[in-house]
Amino acid sequence: MVLKLVDYLESTGGQCVAMVLREKNVPYELVSLDFAKGEHKTPAYLDKQPFGEVPYIDDDGFVLYESRAIARYIATKYANQGTKLIPTGLKEKAVFEQAVSTENANFDAFASALVTERHYKKLRGTQINEELAKSYENSLAAKLDVYDKILSNQKYLAGDEITLADLFHIPYGAKLFHADVGAGDLIDSRPHVKRWWNDITSRESWQAVKD
Repeated sequence: MVLKLVDYLESTGGQCVAMVLREKNVPYELVSLDFAKGEHKTPAYLDKQPFGEVPYIDDDGFVLYESRAIARYIATKYANQGTKLIPTGLKEKAVFEQAVSTENANFDAFASALVTERHYKKLRGTQINEELAKSYENSLAAKLDVYDKILSNQKYLAGDEITLADLFHIPYGAKLFHADVGAGDLIDSRPHVKRWWNDITSRESWQAVKD
């Protein structure tokens, strides 16, 4: 049975999972939800994803939600095929976990908040708090200054091999360049971050799912 990825067109989490599936050469069936019809709030859907969010996967009856958990599951289950995305050495894996925590606490926390404030609020027609958005932008800028130092000494966030930690940055990072957000210069103005960003976003896996 082919793995099913249940997702919504605007989902950054779904893009992340789809990237990992492609990196690991895992065939999958994309099942698209209609949020306008409330398909993510039906009893049948909530039985699979109790928070009514996306994505989740159904791997021959094994249901799993939360994109980072799904990504780890796929990378572990298919460890011997495609791109190696989780190191196996004790110290290498510790550095990988450090990089994953770095993405969650120092990038996603601010990038997702900034995108929500400027882009998703506009899509929903709700009031944008520009002062709050600017504070997120300033905080992210300070974090990316540190990224630039880290990436001046290594190719990727966990060392010289790409991992899930790098891929986790892409969906929300790409939205920084959206006209509504206008924060792409945060990446482009930092040479080592820009070099890393151009590298990871040029991968076939992202090019295939970005639109």
